[in-house]
Amino acid sequence: MKAIMVVGTTSHAGKSMLCAAICRILARRGWQVTPFKGQNMALNAYVTASGGEIGYAQAVQAWAAKIEPTVEMNPILLKPQGDMTSQVIIHGNAVGKVGAADYYQQYFDRGWQAIQTSLQHLSTKFDLVVCEGAGSPAEINLKHRDLTNMRVAKYLNAATLLVVDIDRGGAFAHVVGTLELLEPEERALIKGIVINKFRGQRSLLDSGITWLEKRTGIPVLGVIPWIEQVFPAEDSLDLLDRRSRKTNSEITIGIIRLPRTANFTDFDPLEAENSVTLKYIHPKEPLGNLDAVILPGSKTTISDLLVLQETGMATAIQNYVAAGGTVLGICGGFQMLGERAIDPDGIEGQAGSYKGLELLPIETVMTGEKITRQRLVTSNYPHPELPITGYEIHQGRTRERWGDGEMGRWGDYQYLFDDASLGMVDVRRSVWGTYLHGIFDNGTWRRNWLNHLRQRQGLQPLTTDAPNYQEQRESLLDSLADTIENYLDLTPVL
Repeated sequence: MKAIMVVGTTSHAGKSMLCAAICRILARRGWQVTPFKGQNMALNAYVTASGGEIGYAQAVQAWAAKIEPTVEMNPILLKPQGDMTSQVIIHGNAVGKVGAADYYQQYFDRGWQAIQTSLQHLSTKFDLVVCEGAGSPAEINLKHRDLTNMRVAKYLNAATLLVVDIDRGGAFAHVVGTLELLEPEERALIKGIVINKFRGQRSLLDSGITWLEKRTGIPVLGVIPWIEQVFPAEDSLDLLDRRSRKTNSEITIGIIRLPRTANFTDFDPLEAENSVTLKYIHPKEPLGNLDAVILPGSKTTISDLLVLQETGMATAIQNYVAAGGTVLGICGGFQMLGERAIDPDGIEGQAGSYKGLELLPIETVMTGEKITRQRLVTSNYPHPELPITGYEIHQGRTRERWGDGEMGRWGDYQYLFDDASLGMVDVRRSVWGTYLHGIFDNGTWRRNWLNHLRQRQGLQPLTTDAPNYQEQRESLLDSLADTIENYLDLTPVL
């Protein structure tokens, strides 16, 4: 199987973005291409049609390649959940929880077998695989148990690109140092260097490129300029770098930056709305003047709920709603809005029953069985009879808390969808909760929800015939590929 590998001198060098661009470039040239990342550590996950979890970045790369995501594209997904432990997902299914010190001993052989099996499966369906590395391939203390960088490159004899983030500074040292720490057979696979996130006049870089090529004997195949468009990031550390540059937005939505935020890619469609500014708020920060607050998904709902309570953010959100504000919770955020979260078996940590924000009449019981599935349902609110797509990823089972005679206490609540288990909203349209990831991908639903906020501010409504975000994402991927293709020479690799 023909293979291209993309490794980076550091994390966040631009590997995911470059792989997506290459997938789209080659797909447009007629290649049957698939993405691949042997092992990914991320809390942004996507659920495939088969119900398996993979890293969201690999799903985007599959869409870039104009194919449907499958579990073989990311056979190992590690989802950190605090206390130096991670949930281990192999071929889409959760198989256990393990500490960092024990992972190599317990899962290395099984993981490498899963990687080989996946690559063998993909080789029967595709001409070429575009592989993404993780972190750096030159972490000498970890190389003996590195499943996803040069071990994969050697297995596939892949033409490998080394990408460096020049915006960080020290790019030449990063490249030379990385190459020096590779084994001779690994270094021989490096066919090109890509300098990413360059700002400034290219001619000022030319002497450095000449020196680098002479020093390493490896050509620089591309100098990629700084690209402003947001590409789905793999972990919540990237939220620290997200600062809205919109100057004429009319609605500001605060997203609580939980310690274990999961699937913050849910908000990319909101980011793409010109009229909306997103503000990521640390639990210790004040809410400020917001048109809505969103509680995102969480890998460990109870731990993040306790953070909200310990920092005073829980009280701030309750006061915000009491004053007429709008709150929406997605997945773990939905669970936090209820009366209680109960963990009888210590699935998330310490067994017990924990008080929620008490904004919705529900309680959630954490169970060992995980629900991961795509959904097609019909919306009741904010607009009736809309077909809605999304996906579920959660371990808790949520049930209503209104018994006989309790409706008067709680007031009226309606189900958001024709499947009552997927969420509810109060009659004031102040508190919304749903299990559906990808809810904002649905253009008409998103615009109707935004119009609810706009109406409260006396703003004119937006048109509601907005395309689903999938169409916008296609345009973004084409634009990304167009830009990268102008600055990257793949000829020596191909």
